[in-house]
Amino acid sequence: LSGWKVRTVGDDIAWLHLDEQGQMRAINPESGYFGVVPGTGPKTNRNAYDMIQSDTIFTNVALTANNEPWWEGKDSGTPTIDWQGRPYDPKNGPAAHPNARFTVAAPKNPSYSPLADDPQGVPISAIIFGGRRRELAPLVYQAESWQHGVLIGAGVASETTAAATGAVGVTRRDPMAMKPFCGYNFGDYWQHWLSFGQRSATLPAIFHVNWFRQDEKGRFLWPGFGDNLRVLQWIIDRCAGRVDAQKTPIGYLPKPGDIDVEGLKMIPGAMDTLLAVELKSWRAEMASVDTYLKEYGPHLPAKLRAEHQRVVSALG
Repeated sequence: LSGWKVRTVGDDIAWLHLDEQGQMRAINPESGYFGVVPGTGPKTNRNAYDMIQSDTIFTNVALTANNEPWWEGKDSGTPTIDWQGRPYDPKNGPAAHPNARFTVAAPKNPSYSPLADDPQGVPISAIIFGGRRRELAPLVYQAESWQHGVLIGAGVASETTAAATGAVGVTRRDPMAMKPFCGYNFGDYWQHWLSFGQRSATLPAIFHVNWFRQDEKGRFLWPGFGDNLRVLQWIIDRCAGRVDAQKTPIGYLPKPGDIDVEGLKMIPGAMDTLLAVELKSWRAEMASVDTYLKEYGPHLPAKLRAEHQRVVSALG
């Protein structure tokens, strides 16, 4: 899409707070980026690829004959030494560890924003949760309220990656994508989120996105990468009150035609699938969420239980 400029404040941690006017703001407490390097290339993540060409710390990557770091997905070079220090042999598995990492200073990012150094933080218009789901979750939907948004965040489910402990590809509950990082009971964490509803009348809208829907042949239905901006455009328009939405039992979805797909080569019928809400499947999903939430016993906020029941009732 033309006419857009995307700048980066942070890529991982955001510390959120309310200013004196009740506007939610965020700062990035980190001064650099720490990411999984396999798969990082000029086509998958141009900015990340460009900024790790120098002055970067790598761990568990392979090496070329010229002692240059190498990983699967890099567009140049040939590995000669694998991540364990052995002569590279494809029979031993990947040259770089699947969880090989890079660390680089933030200002090296071509899209780095000077606002990243503003102690007041940047104003937040939307909070976007993302689940990696092959089925079920639409491309994008919006919570009906702050309370509903907390429920959506609490029920986020993703397929595990090399960055998480456990087997790769297993679907698990990952509230707010914080399961490996939350240092106290999630029930208390959700109560903290819910408390913001009483502290401000101008809280950000909450959305859920899913870039990973597939058809029965395993083909991705959405092109992803830079084209995700097409979904962000709808989110921005929703926050600005420029576009309407279709109300469903799980939240607000784009109306047909409101996601700009001009110029995209998509599988026929893909957008219909991406924006569909299958009630039977969502009833099963909410039953699974209920089972998960009950694990927190007396710590589970009553408001979250009530919001869950509201969605269950809406699903019929």
